[in-house]
Amino acid sequence: MIYIDFLTTAEGKLTGFRMAGHSGYVPEGEDDIVCAAVTSAALMSINTITDVLMVNPMSARAEYGEIFLRVAVKDEAEVRPILKGLKLHLENLEEQYPQNIKVSYLEVQ
Repeated sequence: MIYIDFLTTAEGKLTGFRMAGHSGYVPEGEDDIVCAAVTSAALMSINTITDVLMVNPMSARAEYGEIFLRVAVKDEAEVRPILKGLKLHLENLEEQYPQNIKVSYLEVQ
C-alpha cells in the first residue's frame, strides 16, 4: 500500500506531502504501473515547484519507497495549483486502486 499524507495548515492550506510504501499491485521486482503513476506525479510536482517556480522547499527528499516535500506557508499560494493538481490526481488513482493507495491529510504547524 502507498500511503500519501497531504500536509495542511489548520486553515486547510496545502504545504506539502509525504508518500511512503509500495502499491503491491504486482509482485515486487515487476513493473508496477500504480507505483510508477504515483512516483511520476510526485516527482513532476516537486520539479515544477523547485525548478520552474523556483520555490525553495523547507524540506524535500526522494528515496526508494519515500517521497517528501514541504514548503513554507509563505509559499503556499504560489505552489497551490501544483499541490491541488497532485491531490486531485492521487485521489483519482485512489478511487481506481483502493487496495493500493490511501490518501489522507496531516495537519502541521
